[in-house]
Amino acid sequence: MDYKKITDEISEKILSYSQDTSGWRVIKVSKNVTVSSKPSKEYAGNIYRGEGIIEEVPSKIIPFMYLPEYRNKWDKALKSYSLLESIDQDTGIYHSVTHSYGMGLISSRDFVDLLHVKAYPGGILTTNSISVEYSSCPPTPSCVRGRNNPCGYVCSPLPENPEHSKLVVFIQPELGGMLPCSVVETALPTTLVNLITETRAGLKSFKDRN
Repeated sequence: MDYKKITDEISEKILSYSQDTSGWRVIKVSKNVTVSSKPSKEYAGNIYRGEGIIEEVPSKIIPFMYLPEYRNKWDKALKSYSLLESIDQDTGIYHSVTHSYGMGLISSRDFVDLLHVKAYPGGILTTNSISVEYSSCPPTPSCVRGRNNPCGYVCSPLPENPEHSKLVVFIQPELGGMLPCSVVETALPTTLVNLITETRAGLKSFKDRN
């Protein structure tokens, strides 16, 4: 599998999502996080965008969000999150397992994702991910294997306050199983709000301890 080719293509897509200002519809505003959606070009569902301000610089935020040694400590949605294979210093294959959601309405899911970290001029740092087949981590009966279409984080310093950052998260997962659309469309915006608010809280707690 040509991981470099895949990560280049995904990085281009995440960058294009971040520059795309047309057609987004605001569907949830909560805890200083704004969630918008629009029809996805990757699958039959929607792409979701979550945006919020975080009181830290991108070079601290992005590692905190994707490295297992940090993420396992703060992300309440995940049962486990691990690195399966390191491809280079900026690229790896990760396995995440979610807790069930909504009093068991959505059972536990797992995802195997190729993730690449890419920097852009101006202090912008991004993660760029997509689900991949990985023979040493096949689906198991204990959870439903989901698929992440191109997804990622785009973290930019605020021009008026470079010590703070704007974090934008794009997701467009196929959760698998027999879930009604209405359940997915309720769950995913809440997932984005929780991800950004838990990142804020986790970073604050980490800074307070150090």
